[in-house]
Amino acid sequence: MKNIFRIVSFLEGISYLLLLFIATPIKYLQGDASYVKMLGMPHGILFMLYIVLAIVIKKEMDWNNKSLSIIMLCSIIPFGTFYVDKKYLR
Repeated sequence: MKNIFRIVSFLEGISYLLLLFIATPIKYLQGDASYVKMLGMPHGILFMLYIVLAIVIKKEMDWNNKSLSIIMLCSIIPFGTFYVDKKYLR
């Protein structure tokens, strides 16, 4: 289960960065919302999967509530999921 969470975490982080630093600027600078529409749904699904999997593997990874809160908070911070992978999953 940990490896699945690592993969979802990586993909969620990549999708968030693409959405934040590529799709959103294109939307507002060029008026083309197609990239946001294309990346938004996969990112939303990956985000929800990240949160659910974090809760599911909490006991397996022996995380306390503070660690789980940090891990969940990192899902909304750019590059946060990569920090989680380095600090909590390796």
